[in-house]
Amino acid sequence: MSFRVLHIGKYYPPHFGGIERVNFDLVESLNKHGIRTDVLCFNDSADDKFEDGNYRIYRASNLFTLRSTPFSFSLFKTLKQIHRNYDIIHLHLPNPIGAIALQMINFKGKIVLHWHSDIIRQKILRKFYSPFQKSLLNRANRIIVTSPPYLDGSEDLKAFKSKCMVIPIGITEPELPDQNFLSELKNKYSGKKIVFSLGRLIYYKGFNYLIEAAKELSDDYLILIGGTGELHEELSRQIVENSLSKKVKLLGKIPSFQISSYFELCDLYCLPSCERSEAFGIVQIEAMSHGKPIISTSIPYSGVSWINDHDYTGVVVPPKNPKALAKAIQITLSNPEICDRYGNNARKKFKAEFTVDKMCQKTTYLYESLLT
Repeated sequence: MSFRVLHIGKYYPPHFGGIERVNFDLVESLNKHGIRTDVLCFNDSADDKFEDGNYRIYRASNLFTLRSTPFSFSLFKTLKQIHRNYDIIHLHLPNPIGAIALQMINFKGKIVLHWHSDIIRQKILRKFYSPFQKSLLNRANRIIVTSPPYLDGSEDLKAFKSKCMVIPIGITEPELPDQNFLSELKNKYSGKKIVFSLGRLIYYKGFNYLIEAAKELSDDYLILIGGTGELHEELSRQIVENSLSKKVKLLGKIPSFQISSYFELCDLYCLPSCERSEAFGIVQIEAMSHGKPIISTSIPYSGVSWINDHDYTGVVVPPKNPKALAKAIQITLSNPEICDRYGNNARKKFKAEFTVDKMCQKTTYLYESLLT
């Protein structure tokens, strides 16, 4: 079956975030499997950009960004010009301007919404945007949700469950680590039990609770936290004020070619997220692809603890509980048999459920079912 798809996202690589990663992997995989898929997104500057390689990328000029929402008149104009070239428009949400733009055109094809998360914190934006969102949900043919718990807990999707299909996020096989850099890390942190965590330093990631957990750990444990964000100074101050500089290191932005080395280095991966804004936790499946045991939290109606199967791929503890985090880390890393079992199971579950090929196959099936 021959058809064309347009994906609309906020940004697109080389601008990387969680949603951008999913969008990129899915578009690349769909094109490799013979489904012509193009991209419309915002540029990270005030000019339009067009790329025509293996597929087309339309980057619309960004006038300004407010509350993480880019604004662009050019996106409306570009979508109006190109939408007739496509049989399906696949919109990654949340993306208020993209959602409004899609409703401003008379698109005759099928609409698929990829529901990565609800809009939770931006209450003023949510109030303004809510009528557009409801209209779009009514218009949509299918809605992709990344996990069953998130679907169950979403008030926005409650009236539209019959349109929803769960397609878990999938990623590619991990890159091989740089052996020289990995050797440097092993020498640098020799004799330490390494706990790795990675993400933006923002409120819902819960890094403050992981740092607090370090108080309960002996000196042979070392927590490495990669990432940048608005809480960097606050977390740095927490480390210093609690005399934890030898037990916790903020690594800053880790270059993409070094991330595999940190995953290979660590003894376990910890995701201490504490709010439902953490809808899925892609970084967990990155760690699982490396065969690492996981420590994560039981955020109500989030996909986090659905991914990390308690006592199978790792340990799930209550959110915002440093003592529980510390205890889970200690029990796991003090028992090599448990640690190996969790790691092996994590790798098995990744291969069975969270590869990009699985995500692509299920998305292709969805497209074909709509068009037939």
